[in-house]
Amino acid sequence: MMKRVILCPNPYRDKGLAAAREADAILRSAGLTTVYCLPFKPEGGDGQFGVPLRPLQQELRSSELVVAFGGDGTILHLARAASMRGVPVLGVNLGSLGFMSDLELSELGLLKNLANGRYRREKRMMLDVSVLRDGRTVYTGSALNDAVVTKGAMARVVRLQINTGEDQLGIFSGDGVVVATPTGSTGYSLSAGGPIVEPTAQNFVISPICAHSVFSKSFVLSAAGTVTITPAEQNRKQVYLSVDGGKAFALRQGDKVRICRSRYETELLRLTDKSIYEILRTKMTGGIGHEK
Repeated sequence: MMKRVILCPNPYRDKGLAAAREADAILRSAGLTTVYCLPFKPEGGDGQFGVPLRPLQQELRSSELVVAFGGDGTILHLARAASMRGVPVLGVNLGSLGFMSDLELSELGLLKNLANGRYRREKRMMLDVSVLRDGRTVYTGSALNDAVVTKGAMARVVRLQINTGEDQLGIFSGDGVVVATPTGSTGYSLSAGGPIVEPTAQNFVISPICAHSVFSKSFVLSAAGTVTITPAEQNRKQVYLSVDGGKAFALRQGDKVRICRSRYETELLRLTDKSIYEILRTKMTGGIGHEK
């Protein structure tokens, strides 16, 4: 049973923290203790919101749940910190799609069910991403959605060699490649032509971006191994790595991007009975073809 809940609103999505305040009232009336934390430091400082704000890392040590108010980007921003503390995340969608969020704004009343244990937990695999340069690790990161290796703005094409363990999967020419988790299969990977994978599965989804070959299809692989991406020697332009849409890291010739399944998992909390198929029908077709 939940006792202490972190309310974590994206201030650019939740204007005036209106949704978080409404949730606060519902949770407190159900007997739960709440605290406010922000997922990042906003422009203008913390004093503009009229509620006491506490450090997220500190509150994760003593709380049972993070309620994220925003879109999937807000959940991605929180995933690493929450997963390392073993704290589940419940998403309230204030964005456009929100595949990871369980609640819409109109469903905030369901938060009272946290007090009586009427919820379920859903574990999602994550990725550990590192860059090796001359035998040294120069970058580490973790992803709930994906790791993307892509060309710079001025480059016409990049060549990337992809290996799985000791086997070479291929050398792909194009705009880059996405290595996604099942959770990330509905993100950039889908836009690149990749398949939709059940989000609780344990797989790597490798999707070339705008590949210059009709034979460059997506691959769905076991998450037991390691994926290595190496910019081919013929590249004359800059190549970049981005993890969960974060700041791009510039790769050099000879760098190796290594991707493996993380020992951490993001745990999403569910208060509704929506299946992934219902969410896909609703979010991607506006409810077209959905039988009520």
